[in-house]
Amino acid sequence: MHLLRTPDSRFEGLPEYPFEAHYTEIDSGEGEALRIHHIDEGDPHAPIVLCLHGQPSWSYLYRKMVPLLVELGLRVIAPDLPGYGKSDKPAAREDFSYQRQVDWMGQWLATNDFGDITVFGQDWGGLIGLRMVVDQPHRFSRVVVGNTALPINPDLDLAIVEKVMQFRTDGQRLSFPQMARALSRLRGMKADPSAFPMGFAHWQKFCWETPDMPAGFLMEMMVSRPATWKVAPRVLLNHIFGTSLPPLSPLGRAYEAPFPDPTFKMGPRAMPSQVPTLPTDPSVEAQARAWEFFDRFDQPFLCLFTGDDPVTRGMERIFIQRVPGAAGLPHQVFDRGGHFLQEARHIEISKAISDLIKHT
Repeated sequence: MHLLRTPDSRFEGLPEYPFEAHYTEIDSGEGEALRIHHIDEGDPHAPIVLCLHGQPSWSYLYRKMVPLLVELGLRVIAPDLPGYGKSDKPAAREDFSYQRQVDWMGQWLATNDFGDITVFGQDWGGLIGLRMVVDQPHRFSRVVVGNTALPINPDLDLAIVEKVMQFRTDGQRLSFPQMARALSRLRGMKADPSAFPMGFAHWQKFCWETPDMPAGFLMEMMVSRPATWKVAPRVLLNHIFGTSLPPLSPLGRAYEAPFPDPTFKMGPRAMPSQVPTLPTDPSVEAQARAWEFFDRFDQPFLCLFTGDDPVTRGMERIFIQRVPGAAGLPHQVFDRGGHFLQEARHIEISKAISDLIKHT
């Protein structure tokens, strides 16, 4: 396995990110030492909040929540998934799978021997974090999820499966506007499990077929609503002409920092295609076993979602209906906040996590 490591100089002077770096080496599964970075802030004897990010972000996404949670008396651990942030970045597509991320982060967790954890997972942080709870339940006391899912779609018509697979592999390059329009029309998997896989396939296809996937641009678009219309035309120009454009702001530069050049972006490019939206996906059996576990999970399970995220809207209802530990808890669905709710709803999320720990 060929591993890339982002130079430390890429992370110098990032706004609102003064945190000390901590590193753990695990076995990549192919003999190499894979280095994973994490933040560790707060009283080392305080209850642990494990904050897991998704794609294409990194632990920088939690920079606003970390000081709030520490002020509330908690210890915050925020790792970067392999392929993201300050962690090592496997360079080949086949290096990335859902199971491998679960296994890598499970190794990282066991090596650090963290326990009595309240985990908060958003986007891929939820998909991976929930599976970590299944694999090592003795380490977790509470679960909080935001704008994420434990996706499984076993009854999808095979004709739709074939249509999605043909679309994802037809060799036709997808334009940025086509991708954006398809995502804007999504209503969540729960609302329409038949239409969701094709809509989400636009994101999967765009990420994979864009070697220099503009992570900084995309994050700025999704977290800075006033900048959306200024960012979109420049991303489109980048997509059409292949020009290298700098991010628009310090925020964009921070989210682009882990990726000095396109070779470092295999994780953000490959991971969307690993989301199990089809019954033929390789992780379906593991997802089914995970749901068997959570159908019996009676520890506190809190949902904090936003109503304006087209990808995960409505998914909180599945957790609330199925997970016994969700009963009677003060779940919240914020009207606004976008997909990356840690940026706009950091105060509300931090307080909800703190209150959950205090009251349980």
